[in-house]
Amino acid sequence: MDSWETLAPFLVYGLFVALGFSRYYRAMSQLRIKEHEVDRLREEAERQKEAIKREALVAAGEEIQRMRAEAEREVRERRSELQRTERRLGQREETLDRRQQTLERRERQNTLREQEATRLREQASALVGKQRQELERVAALPTEEARQIILSRVEDECRLDASRLVQQIEAEAQEEAQRRARHIVTLAIQKCAVDQTAESTVSVVPLPSDDMKGRIIGREGRNIRAFETLTGVDLIIDDTPEAVVVSAFDVVRREIARLALESLVIDGRIHPARIEETVQKARAQVEQEIKTAGERAVLDVGLSGVNPELVKTLGRLRFRTSYGQNVLRHSVEVAHLAAAMASELGVDPQLVRRAGLFHDLGKAVDFEVDGPHALISADIARRHGESPEVVQAIAAHHGDVEQDTLASVLIQAADAISASRPGARRESLETYVKRLETLEKLGDSFEGVEKTYAIQAGREIRVMVKPDRITDDGSAKLARDIAKRIESELEYPGQIKVIVIRETRMVDFAR
Repeated sequence: MDSWETLAPFLVYGLFVALGFSRYYRAMSQLRIKEHEVDRLREEAERQKEAIKREALVAAGEEIQRMRAEAEREVRERRSELQRTERRLGQREETLDRRQQTLERRERQNTLREQEATRLREQASALVGKQRQELERVAALPTEEARQIILSRVEDECRLDASRLVQQIEAEAQEEAQRRARHIVTLAIQKCAVDQTAESTVSVVPLPSDDMKGRIIGREGRNIRAFETLTGVDLIIDDTPEAVVVSAFDVVRREIARLALESLVIDGRIHPARIEETVQKARAQVEQEIKTAGERAVLDVGLSGVNPELVKTLGRLRFRTSYGQNVLRHSVEVAHLAAAMASELGVDPQLVRRAGLFHDLGKAVDFEVDGPHALISADIARRHGESPEVVQAIAAHHGDVEQDTLASVLIQAADAISASRPGARRESLETYVKRLETLEKLGDSFEGVEKTYAIQAGREIRVMVKPDRITDDGSAKLARDIAKRIESELEYPGQIKVIVIRETRMVDFAR
């Protein structure tokens, strides 16, 4: 009991000490927690401050960009306005320069006119003086002598006026005739729009491979011999890759051979019996095409009552060309052109259509019959029941017989138009250049000509003359002389226009 009492104060003291240490540690713990909280708040404040600073920087940057864009836009607008102002000023300066040049030119013209007027007044005064002197002289002459002098002068003046009047009437008549002719020809051409095709003298047949050439030749050449014998063409097998050339003057035979060879190549069975069968089929096909082409041409022209044999001969022209121009298309075109001109001139259009369509029939058989194709065509038309007027127009379209009717003249004109218009025929470069050189040399051969130029594909020549040697009246005579010489020495389709140019130039320099 005594010991407990002795220890009790110590225990109480120890308890208080423990309690104090416990509160101290708890207070220290809370203090550390608050210090951590303060640090956290300080860091968060720092972060917020940084974020606010960044936002402020971004906003400031955007504002700067906006202000810069507005400034650049304003600068561009001002620059554009300045450029527009500069352009307007430049245009005004050019306008003022042009006006100044116009005023200067007008001033020079007025000065020249004043000088010319002064010169004319002086000439008039001189003439009046001369007339006064002449009158004074005539007044001293006898009556009869004065009368003869006056009549002589009046006669000379009347002759000069009559010559000018005749020249004016001739020019007006020629102009009216040319205008009427151009109208008729142009109207005829407008009524006829036919496509032109060009056929070559050889046909090329493509092959699937070069091995097919050996099969076409056959063992010891029996296949190619059989083919050439049956078709009457030459089969050219050379080093050209994957192609065979069919050559023949007779275009119908060449077409039959081309169709037969293409059929044999597609079929693949090539031997003499098969070749004979294929050639017969190709010949029948071509005959049908000839008949169809002739009937289509007759239908296009609008004819009726045509002999079937005549239609067949006409269809053969589908495979005939002349200077690169398809003869059947050319015949249809001539028929349309001639009929259009005949309608304008009051001639029977149907008669002219028949003559125009059949005018080149001889070209379908000119490999078999000798003679000019115009006479051959007329003979064929006569044998198949065409009227004498049609036969005469066909025979006369190349001058082989005399042109007795207007229809024959129209056929000749339509034939020349169809053959000579640009693009209708192909012409070799050498022939073309030679024709132009011949025209220029012919023009240069005349006295007083400085240089001749052939233009418009040789359908027009322009002759530059020396003004000190050729007068204005001499220019007209020179143009006629050159035209007459071209007509007598050269052969050409259509017509050639001759233009004589006389020019005087005065050059000076303002220093």
